[in-house]
Amino acid sequence: MTEHRIHQIFVVSVILKGLHALIECAGGILFYLVPASHIAHWIDIATQEELVEDPRDFVANQLLGFAQHLSVDTTSFYAFYLLSHGLVKVLLVAGLLKEKLWAYPLSLVVLACFVAYQLYRYSYTHSFGLIVLTVFDLFIMVLAWHEWHYLRTHIRQTG
Repeated sequence: MTEHRIHQIFVVSVILKGLHALIECAGGILFYLVPASHIAHWIDIATQEELVEDPRDFVANQLLGFAQHLSVDTTSFYAFYLLSHGLVKVLLVAGLLKEKLWAYPLSLVVLACFVAYQLYRYSYTHSFGLIVLTVFDLFIMVLAWHEWHYLRTHIRQTG
């Protein structure tokens, strides 16, 4: 695979990570602004029809279980977690897309921390989504490592 192709895959992956970060920020803001009871009510409405069709629907039951355990404390935690997580990733994505050398090692450290936390959470929740996010983060880490070393070598050769 050529360096150009690897770079293209890296850029697309980082952009996807950035979009995910923006969704996290929006979710965090939503949790800050909307009371837990409203969120639970919306989830109840959204899952009602699906549960009538299939009372064992996995996604609908997971959402309903999530909604039933919402409280002011949990929504505050989710709001803080999503917003801080999203803002950190937005900063890192911006640095990576602008090829700022500081962003590469910082991204590796931050993503490694996210991976560790996601695996810790997985040990409690067994959420398939956490595994998907973890694999994607690891993939970006490998690409970021490669890009960082490529850029450092290129800068040394031209500078």
